[in-house]
Amino acid sequence: MTVSSAKTHQISLVAHDDRKDTLVSWVGDNLEMFRQVSIVSTGTTGRMLLESYPELTVTAMKSGPLGGDQQIGAMICEGALSALIFFVDPLSPMPHDVDVKALTRLATVYDLPMACSPATANLIAAGYHQGLL
Repeated sequence: MTVSSAKTHQISLVAHDDRKDTLVSWVGDNLEMFRQVSIVSTGTTGRMLLESYPELTVTAMKSGPLGGDQQIGAMICEGALSALIFFVDPLSPMPHDVDVKALTRLATVYDLPMACSPATANLIAAGYHQGLL
């Protein structure tokens, strides 16, 4: 699917390894918000989101290890995102460690709201509902 120009907020959703199911479930808990925004995601996560919620507007980049994390990083630099929800698997051996560090660094440099867990993602969702994003 392509990103709709009618939607003003574009939120990136990324999940590594064992956190993908957690992210898909969290999106389900926040469907009302995600029906109103465009989603940009890495490949596998994006496909899982579309399978679970076909009504959402999702643009799936390449798989994270194949460049998808860098594509999202470029969008951060261009100011194209309103927030980054990035569920990292803290108990894995971190094969994506460089990608995690790069996205975290870019989100910090460009002052982009970023969440790495459901609790912090809930704060971003609350900010969206209050018009803070």
